[in-house]
Parts: sequence; structure tokens; C-alpha cells
Amino acid sequence: MSNPNNPHSSTPGRRRLLQAAVTVPAVGAAVSALGAGTAVSAAPLAGTAAPGGRFDAESPRFALAVLPDTQYLFDADSADPEPLRATFRYLVAERREANIAFMTHLGDVTEHGTEDEIELAADTFRTLHGKVPYSVLAGNHDISSGTDDQRGDTAYLRAFGPRRFSGMPTFGGASPDGYNSYHVLTAAGRDWLVLALDWRASDKGLAWAQDVLDRHPTLPAVLTTHDLAWADDDGEAHLSGNGQRLWDRLIRGNDQIFLALGGHYWPPGRTVLTNDAGHDVHVHITNYQDRYYGGAGMIRLYAFDLARDTIDVQTFAPWFLARDPARRTPLEEETIELTGPTDRFSLAVPFAERFQGFAPVTAPRPRPAHRVMPRGTVAYWRFDADGLSGAGRPGAAVSPGTVARDLSGNGNDLTVRLLHSSAADVLTWSGDHHTDQPAHASLRFDGGKQPDRGAVLTTKADAPLNSLKFRRGFTIETFVKLPDPYEGDHAWMGILSWEGRNGDAGKTTGWSPDEPTCSLNVTPERFLQFVLYPDVQDADPTSWSHALPVGRWTHIAVVNDGRRTVMYVDGSKIARNPSQPATGIETLGKPFVIGGTQFAERFGQGFYGWIGDTRLVDRALSPKEFMLLAD
Repeated sequence: MSNPNNPHSSTPGRRRLLQAAVTVPAVGAAVSALGAGTAVSAAPLAGTAAPGGRFDAESPRFALAVLPDTQYLFDADSADPEPLRATFRYLVAERREANIAFMTHLGDVTEHGTEDEIELAADTFRTLHGKVPYSVLAGNHDISSGTDDQRGDTAYLRAFGPRRFSGMPTFGGASPDGYNSYHVLTAAGRDWLVLALDWRASDKGLAWAQDVLDRHPTLPAVLTTHDLAWADDDGEAHLSGNGQRLWDRLIRGNDQIFLALGGHYWPPGRTVLTNDAGHDVHVHITNYQDRYYGGAGMIRLYAFDLARDTIDVQTFAPWFLARDPARRTPLEEETIELTGPTDRFSLAVPFAERFQGFAPVTAPRPRPAHRVMPRGTVAYWRFDADGLSGAGRPGAAVSPGTVARDLSGNGNDLTVRLLHSSAADVLTWSGDHHTDQPAHASLRFDGGKQPDRGAVLTTKADAPLNSLKFRRGFTIETFVKLPDPYEGDHAWMGILSWEGRNGDAGKTTGWSPDEPTCSLNVTPERFLQFVLYPDVQDADPTSWSHALPVGRWTHIAVVNDGRRTVMYVDGSKIARNPSQPATGIETLGKPFVIGGTQFAERFGQGFYGWIGDTRLVDRALSPKEFMLLAD
């Protein structure tokens, strides 16, 4: 609860209610089936929950549940633990669906910290115990507010001290006084640290917390405490006096701490501070005791998504969600979910980059060519020293006539050729590469229009690849990256193709007889277009991808099984793959090309961006056989 002696304490005039929508949270579907009296059977706390199911520690998506001040639900003879029981039933039931890793309480469990209040609260936590791991810390209403963590024995410590958590697989330990604790949870394939610090951590408590961080130097850490920050009515959070002490003594100097959560004050708010390493630390205040029914056990879910580098946050009351909608009161309806900017929001967190200073990602080593040439490989080019003569210095021009060797040994070497009157620096060597690419090198193409310029790499006139028909199927793979910023007009630029006109092969169904018989291009919207004139059918089935991102490497695979063609982007099948039959490629004995596409047997612009390892196989590969590293 807010401290009336603090100059930044909330006054009744500042305790405003945020209008809340009644939309059911996406992860809350199952709670409506859990009535207020629904019992949940006990289960051992070993990474599973019943009936919610097993937590997936490897999924890139998981949730951290945050529970602020529940003190008005445990207030002498006015106590009502049922809202909190409903919240705990929700967490158990939804653990699998929302992939809930952990729950942390931010203090002020009770109003007065009496034996009776503490005992009732401790009994209520049994609904959660053994099903979802959790931490609890003392707020100023749970103990004597004039003391720090050296206060000695209390009813709170007897109920919520280390003995309560000792059986949890996440529990790492507690400070000697018992009021500070830490948990290590495994989620998204890595370990995370949760620090639960007392309302007033003493110098000894802070030294203990620093020791925990020192003993876990590679773990990203979430710091939880009761009194951390207060907020203006506009939701801008500011460190409290205790929060400033924690910032100066612990948070700012430990780059591991990227998220710090507190309760105590209202309204809720958030801010971003910069630590000594120059990195963001998200500081949030979460408290709903001023709302209807003392907050009704309202929960906040922090949904971590490491695939999207995002944390999505939502705030809602499971107790009201479980009610029959026809019987909800007006105040219940407006308190089901909070959707203001301090209660429902998303944080952009580039996790790998943010954690690089203390837990750097070990880049995979280059893979030798022989390890990435499966049965049926007809050509494989890479632009490191193994595959490209003269490769080495980033930014160095790749001269016309330079040879990129076909490492499959099938004689499909490529030779560099400048288009039109392009300068030598239109093609340069680069060490930039997709993380999962076998070779750690690429070529940087600076093609463009007005005037047309660029460079291509082409096979010799007698290369076997020029005439292969691929009637049993094929897999064409490459890695590309578009520049950021993506400047200029590069519409319909080619990534790779075979030279020649489909009209010369007797094809009649295409957009133009002057198109090549097979090409992979980029549209004005940055969509991929794969155009194929099959060897057997008189057809032009075309695959279209979504828009490619800029400034990021993309893996592309086009797979044909002898019947139809399917395109994959980053190992995922795209939507717009044609069902039209397609058997083989109607090659005309003319060169295969990387870096451009002809029209009417003339190159216009060249490719703009980076191209990395490129491989052709004469059969359909499954995604697990692509050049991408296996998970």
C-alpha cells in the first residue's frame, strides 16, 4: 500500500480508475470453465501442473505472472480469499496454454500481518503450491514497516520463509535472515533469475543479492520488490527513495537486471532507465488494490516471445472472468480486464543483443562444404576462401573474371561479369552472413536502375547445369539480405535464373515469351516471385512470398517433387504456392546466373543486397535437410 508519509504517495484525488474493456484475454479461455468452487487436484512441483498440463521449457514463448498487493483480501474479519483462489486456479488451468513459467508476488500479502491474516493467506497459496512455482516477498503491511530484513522472526517469515519454497525445483536459496530469496527458472531454452527482495533490503541483504548475481553471471535477471517506483497520473514511473537506493546499489551496475517490478503505490506506471552498460532497464509499478474489490486478485501476465523479441503485457481478473457473463455486476464488467497504456502494452526487447554483454551467443562455426552436400547435389557455391578466389577483405571489389568454384565437383563454376558500364565496386566481398549459413561470407551486390547497373555470376557455356531438366524434382536454396535502408527502385530484380526465352522452348501460357524459363525475383513490394516453366507441361506456375524484411538475412528454398513446387522462407512454407502441375525445368542449354534475371535475353538491373551460400539438388529435400542449422 502507498505510504502516506511519502511525498509522492497517492492521495484519494490521484487514485483514478482506468476504464477497462471486457475483452477476455487471449490466454483466458479456460477460466470460464472453472467455477468459483472448482477444486484442482494436487500434483508434485516438477515442471508439470494439473489439470493445466506440462510447461514447455524449450518453447520460445513463456509467461511470467505478476501478482501485486493482495492486502485488502486478507484484512482481519473483512477477509475474502476467494478472488485470489480464482487467480491461482486460473494459473494452474492455463499453465500449458499460456506456458506460464513462474508467478511472483510483489508484497503486501496481508493488511496487518497478523497471525490470522498470514495463516489464511498461506492456506490460500496451497491452491497454487505444487502446481506452478512462485516467489513471495514481504511488503510493509506484512511486517513492522519500520524494520528492514534484519527484523528477526515474524508470522510472515514462519509462513513464507525459505522452508515454504525449499521443495520447489526453481528455488535457489535465501539470505541468512530468510526475507530475501531467489529462483532460477528454465524457459525458452535458457535459465532466468528472479530476485525477490524484502520491502527494505539492508546492506547485508544487498550484499547477498550481489553475491547471487555474481554466482549466476550469465543469467538474465528480473528483480522484484515491494517499494520501487511511483507513477504520475499519466503513467510515467519514477524511482522512490528505496527504489533509488536499489538502483544505485544493485540495479544500475548489474547489466543482468533488465526488468524491475514493484507494487506498493498506485496508479500503475512504467519507465525505461539506462544502466551503467548503456542498456535499457524496464521499471514497472503494478498495484490494483485501489480498484473494485481490492483488485480482486488481479494478475498481470508478461508473455515473453523470444521469436519476436517482444514482451506482451496484459492485466485481468480471473475471478470475474469465471463469472457467468449474464450475472456480472457493472463493476465486475469494467474490472475484468484493464487496457490502458500502463496495463496492456508491448515491450520491444532484442533479447540476444540485450544479453550480449553478460551472456553472449556463441556463433556457430563455419561448416565445411562436404557436410552440406547431400545426395543429389549438382552445384554448391559459397563465397569464402574455399569457394571464391581472392576472398578476404570486407568491402574489397570482386574483379570481373573471378571464379566461384562449384564445390560439388560437377563442373558448374561461376564467373563474375559486370553489367553494362558498371564500376568495379558494384560487387564486393563481405563477411556478413546468415547465422545458420554454412560459410561465413557473402557477396554484396549494388545493382540498380537508371541507369541499369550490377554484376552477375554465370556458368560457362558448356556447364552441365545449363541443360539439366530436373524431372525427378529439385531443391534450390540461397541466403539473401536486403539493405536497410532499402533505397532506390529495385522492382523485379533477379536473385538467380537461367538465361534464355521460354518462347524459344515453345511455351505459350506465360505472361511473356521473353521471360526466362526459371527465375527467382523480388517484386516492387519486396515479395519473392519464383517463376517456373516446367520441362513437361506448357505452364508457368508461380510462387509468391510475403514481403521480405530489410536489414535481416533470409533463407529461401524452392522445392519441387516432380509434381508441384513449394517455396519455403526461413524454413516455413509460404501461402501462395501453386497447385498447378510442374515437372522439371525447361532449361535451354544456356548459363545459370546468380545476381540477375534476363528479359528478352538482356540483363537490365542487377541484384541489390547480399547473396550467400547457394545450392542446387536434383531431388526434393525436406526442411530438416535445408542448409539451415537444425534447432
